[in-house]
Amino acid sequence: MPVRLLLLALGTFAMGTDSMVFAGILGPISADLGVSVPAAGQLVTVFALGYALLAPVLATLTARWPRRRLLLTALVVFSAANALSALAPTYELLLATRVLAAAGAALYTPTANAVATTLVAPERRGRALATVLGGMTVATALGVPLGTWIGRADWRMTMWLVTALGVAAFAGLAALLRDLPAPAAAPTLAARLAPLGRRRVLGAAATTLVFFLAFQSVYIYLSTAVSGATGGDADRLSLVLLTSGVMSVAGSWLGGRLVDRLGVRRVLLTGSAVAAAAFTALPWLGLTMPGALAYAVVVPLAGWAVSVALPHRLASIDPANAPLLISLNSSALYLGTAVGGVAGSAAIAVLGGRWFPFAAAALALAACAVAAATTRDERAARASAPAPRQEPSRA
Repeated sequence: MPVRLLLLALGTFAMGTDSMVFAGILGPISADLGVSVPAAGQLVTVFALGYALLAPVLATLTARWPRRRLLLTALVVFSAANALSALAPTYELLLATRVLAAAGAALYTPTANAVATTLVAPERRGRALATVLGGMTVATALGVPLGTWIGRADWRMTMWLVTALGVAAFAGLAALLRDLPAPAAAPTLAARLAPLGRRRVLGAAATTLVFFLAFQSVYIYLSTAVSGATGGDADRLSLVLLTSGVMSVAGSWLGGRLVDRLGVRRVLLTGSAVAAAAFTALPWLGLTMPGALAYAVVVPLAGWAVSVALPHRLASIDPANAPLLISLNSSALYLGTAVGGVAGSAAIAVLGGRWFPFAAAALALAACAVAAATTRDERAARASAPAPRQEPSRA
C-alpha cells in the first residue's frame, strides 16, 4: 500500500480521535476546569458544529489552493489548536481552541479524500478512499480508548497525543507528498447547498441528522451512562470504549455487506430500531460491566451499519454528483453530533444521569420514522421510472 495513503490516513486518524475522545475524558475535564460533565460535553458540540458550518465555506474559499499546501496548512491549524487545548487554563479558552481544531479538520478531511483518488490508478480509487476513511474508523477502535487511558490522570496528555499525531502526519506528508495535480474547478457555496432543494436529498440528509443526534446524545456522555458499571474507573471505561470501537469497525464491514444484500431501507429501519431498543435498555445495562459491554457490542454494530447506508443512499440518488452529495451527508452528520451534545446535556438535566438514554431512544425512533417516510418516496420514484429500453436481439 502506498506510504502516502497511510500518511493521509494518519491525519484522519488524528481527526477522528480528536472528535470522539472527549467522550472518555469528560470527567477529568470537569474536575480540572470546575464545570459540570454536561458542560464539558459541549466541547464535542462546538467541534462538531464548527466542522459542519465551516466545511462548505472553507472548501469554497480554498478551492484554488494547491492541494499540498492546503493539507499542510490544515494540519498546522489542527495541531496548533490541540496544543492550545492542552494548555488552555479555562473552559472558555478550551471552547475557542475546539473551534480552531474543527477548522483544521474541516479543511483536511475532504481534501485528503480527494487527494487519495489522485495517487492511484482509477480502478484502485475505492480502496484508496477506504484506506483514508479507515483512519476515522480505526480512531474509534484504538484512538479513543488509548486517549481515554492516557488521560485518566491528566486529560491534557490526551490533547498532546492528538497534537503529536497531527505533527507526525504533517512531517510525513511534507516530505513525501509531491507533484499533485492542480485542483479542478470547485462549485460555489450556493451550488454546494443547491441539492438540498431536492426532496429526496433533503429527506436523506434529515435522516442522517436525526440518527446521529440520537446516537451521539448517548455516546458523548457514555461515561455517565455506564458509571454504575465502571464506578468512575478509567481502565473499565477504556475497556467499554475499546469494545465499542472494535464493534464500530465490525459494524462498518457488516453494513457494507448488508446494504448490498438487503438494501438501504432495511438497514436503516432495522439499525435504528435496534439502537432504540438498546438505548431503552441502557439504564439497566449500564449498572454492570457485562451489561455495559453488551451495549458496547450491539449499538456500534447497528449504528455503524446505518452510517454506511446513509452516504450510500445519497450517492445512489445522483451518482454523477456523488462527492457533492456525500459532503452534504458529512455536514448533516456533524450537525447531528453538535445537536446531540446539546440534547444529551438537556436530557441529563431533566431525566438524570441514569435515565437520560430514554431521550435517545425516542430520537432513534424518530430517525426510524423519518427513514421509513422518505425511503418510501424513493421506492415509489423508482417504481414509476420507465423501464430501461432493451435492444432487439440480433440472433
